[in-house]
Amino acid sequence: GNMSTEFPKPHLSEAQARELVERVFGLRVDSLRPLPSYDDQNFHVAESGGGEYVLKIMNSADSHNSGLIEVQTHTMMFLRECGLPTSSVARTQRGETMSLETIDCGSGSKGYIVRLLTYLPGTPVAKIPSTPQILYEVGRMAAMLNRALLKMEHPQLQSLKRENFFWSLYSVPLIESYLFVMDGDPIQHVVRNVIQLYKRQIQPRLGSFRQCILHGDFNDHNILIEPDGPAEGALISSEGQQLQKRYRISGILDFGDMSWGCLVFEVAITIMYMMIESQTPMEVGGPVLAGYESVTPLTEEERDVVFLLVLCRFCQSLVRARHTVLQDPENEEYLMITSRKGGTLLAQLWEMGKEVVERLWFDSARSYQSSRTGV
Repeated sequence: GNMSTEFPKPHLSEAQARELVERVFGLRVDSLRPLPSYDDQNFHVAESGGGEYVLKIMNSADSHNSGLIEVQTHTMMFLRECGLPTSSVARTQRGETMSLETIDCGSGSKGYIVRLLTYLPGTPVAKIPSTPQILYEVGRMAAMLNRALLKMEHPQLQSLKRENFFWSLYSVPLIESYLFVMDGDPIQHVVRNVIQLYKRQIQPRLGSFRQCILHGDFNDHNILIEPDGPAEGALISSEGQQLQKRYRISGILDFGDMSWGCLVFEVAITIMYMMIESQTPMEVGGPVLAGYESVTPLTEEERDVVFLLVLCRFCQSLVRARHTVLQDPENEEYLMITSRKGGTLLAQLWEMGKEVVERLWFDSARSYQSSRTGV
């Protein structure tokens, strides 16, 4: 997302949304209900033939950047061809993957890009207490996605080099101009220190990390899972203990924060988001790393910056949430839950320090890896 609020999110009525689906995509709508979303407007659509879709209406700011949206759409289609569980894209009656529609949501007509994606099955990781097995699958899927995208070609790939994109881990120094939102909070001191460390220890070495295309927002609401194997509840072992149910990833959502970046950024972003919802947040790093490294082992240099990059992502998230609350007070409760948890975790990681946390993560990654391979 974009820091400005001059591009309000669209608010179509359900009747407007229904009319759009029928006219642009030529489907008969059976039922339609709104879905929650941050920047855009989404509806769940069931059509009379039994198909289920998500109608996405982009906010008018992002609607100006059709090159970026073309790449995002192409990425979903490409990953699906590679066997990864992304949505497929329904084409308009004119055979296109999106349509620019002029819509009046009550404050004059504006142009919005409209897309229709197939609805993916499963439950967001956020709704299920995460086990090491789920975290391992999440890490592994992030790596598979990064690896697959190395082979993707598209004339608009340049649009992924997003200059000054707030959520890129290239943009950590941008946080400085928002530090005032933390005035009076002791965590501000930690955030300031993290930015300094980034400038000293990461910025000069950015050229030595491998680069790839990042999903950039691999969080527990954007990853869907479903039970793998027998769905009749948990398995019972011969000793009568309940074995943990196994899950597999059934959906990857929301490519809106895609950008070009360092492969290790994806690892750090994934660990940070998995920590936010976890009951045992300090233990998340191990299985996520083990899963990622089962596909793409990190170099020594990359491993050395994971801890600091996780801190950087916490800082971006905290500062952004506070800044948004100042601009949008009615959204406060939703924004501050993550922010409070994030602040606590950032303080804890900072207190424990790099060496302790790294030992915890890398040791448990190793033992997780060997228990998987039976070594």
